[in-house]
Amino acid sequence: MPDSRDLQLSSYDYVLPEDRIAQAPVEPRHDARLLVVPPAERSLSALRHQHVWDWQQELQPGDLLVVNDTRVLKARLRVRRSGGGLGELLVLEPRGEGRWLCLARPAKRMRPGDQLWLEALEQEPLSLAVLASDAASGGRIVQFPPDCVDALALEGLLERYGEVPLPPYITRHDSSDQERYQTRYATRPGAVAAPTAGLHLSDALLAAIAERGVALAHVTLHVGLGTFRPVETEDLTDLTLHSEWVEVRSEVVEAVSACRARGGRVIAVGTTSVRALEAAAAAGGGRLQPLKGPVDLVIQPGYRFQVVQGLLTNFHLPKSSLLLLVSALIGRDQLLQIYDAAIEEMYRFYSYGDAMWIAPEAVLFEARPEGTA
Repeated sequence: MPDSRDLQLSSYDYVLPEDRIAQAPVEPRHDARLLVVPPAERSLSALRHQHVWDWQQELQPGDLLVVNDTRVLKARLRVRRSGGGLGELLVLEPRGEGRWLCLARPAKRMRPGDQLWLEALEQEPLSLAVLASDAASGGRIVQFPPDCVDALALEGLLERYGEVPLPPYITRHDSSDQERYQTRYATRPGAVAAPTAGLHLSDALLAAIAERGVALAHVTLHVGLGTFRPVETEDLTDLTLHSEWVEVRSEVVEAVSACRARGGRVIAVGTTSVRALEAAAAAGGGRLQPLKGPVDLVIQPGYRFQVVQGLLTNFHLPKSSLLLLVSALIGRDQLLQIYDAAIEEMYRFYSYGDAMWIAPEAVLFEARPEGTA
């Protein structure tokens, strides 16, 4: 019988002591702790505590890891407003002909028609114009140079003027964030936040996993407003998410098919990889197919997965869409109990924090893809 509380946002809240929010990553990457969720029929007393390096032993020859190869842009821009005051833009997504949707702060001081000046050390000031307000996001449409039509074209400007947009709960900033807040396989620019589960995968761990006979496939989901914006809808039957740009290429579809044919398991690294794969399957009517474009798929308890069988993930913010997604795999009540155990065991939370491994046998029976054990 479905639990009505699963459809109430307030049911996805928990209290996290501030000192559990990781302010810096561990080194090496694979030295983060790993909480292993027990099989669905076992009690939580069977939780295991390992390190991400040990994760290779949880994988089986023939498995397929699906990672998100998005690259985080230096999307935070400091600007001087035409009135002389300072402000900040977070560049989110292109709107054509050099126009970009940006979150603005202070938004009330950046009105349509205003001029902004980008400033950075050893760089000439660059003029931008606020064109319009965006009601859906509360942001501003800002005119950049007209040749900045996409993330690849804009990246050079952002490299000169921008900063890596660490989440607001990370109050310590360091030059190492430029490299450390990227996955080792980040190749496609466009995200404003990292796909954080992938931050744990070092070159050495990736090599060890490959040597074990585990295949790797890359999807792209440019992490944007839909992932990090707080959910504000108490009745989750009405939940909609801001769309994010996804590309699932034909090679991924072929890799998943080959994995299934050899009896392997499809393992997602991070919730963004889950959303990319499941959105591509939803677009194909339940059958995975190539997909390129915006997606706004909502995954919450009651969802039946089409592709993903297991998940490596971080510990997520209360009342977030990511918490809903993980609850769809293992159940809301079980997830909150696991989070309580993680807090008690001094795990580190959020982007630079520790990880959790949900093996296929830990997934709720009713959530597993059809035809899988």
